Amino acid sequence: MSVSEPSRIKHEDTEEQTDWMEVKHQRHEVNEVEEETSRKKAKQLHTCSQCGKSFSEKGVLKTHMRIHTGEKPYTCAQCGKSFVYASGFSYHLHIHSGEKPFNCDQCGKKFILSSSLKTHLAVHSDEKPHVCSLCGKSFSRLDSYKLHQKTHNEVRDHMCFECGKSFITADHLKQHQRIHTGEKPYKCSYCEKSFTQSVNLKRHERVHTGEKPYYCTQGGESFTQSVTLVTHIKKHFSVSKCFLQSQYFK
Repeated sequence: MSVSEPSRIKHEDTEEQTDWMEVKHQRHEVNEVEEETSRKKAKQLHTCSQCGKSFSEKGVLKTHMRIHTGEKPYTCAQCGKSFVYASGFSYHLHIHSGEKPFNCDQCGKKFILSSSLKTHLAVHSDEKPHVCSLCGKSFSRLDSYKLHQKTHNEVRDHMCFECGKSFITADHLKQHQRIHTGEKPYKCSYCEKSFTQSVNLKRHERVHTGEKPYYCTQGGESFTQSVTLVTHIKKHFSVSKCFLQSQYFK
């Protein structure tokens, strides 16, 4: 080995050490930046003191807090009903006005929201991609499929704290709770009667309007209620249950 060889090796070792120190220094800087970013993100999050849920915007947290406080700042001048969110209040106002700007070009049915129309259009489609693995029943809508699954699993995760009765959906629980509260939010626009469910109001208002939406394709008669139509068909015509479902309750 020449005299210069050890010097060269030592120099190479020094260079490697310098490179390694530089890498460590860069890693340290990256870690510091990442830690600082994490601290900033943590500072930016606004956490709910009641349930621990976090939000990126203070205004969103403020709106969320209404769930815990029970605050409902949006009040309907026509019926006095109050709402937590502006969107819910806006939807409610359409109910009073009767405005339904979104029309189904298949059957003429009208909707307040475009999303409701989009959901409804699945009724006219023969496509039912959501199939129950337990009974083979098919559904055009995912929410209907999930609701159906609960009937097999017997999942009733919405419980009434007044009487302990449980329900599959939050809507069913809400309707049930009106038995305890006596609330009848659906008021007839023709008389003083009120109802706990919108479907009962619609059925009642047909007494005033004379509307008969259930039409018998066999005999040509029309009826205000679906149950009356079914009774009529069973009495006068020999048809199966499957035929009734396919023709009148799609």
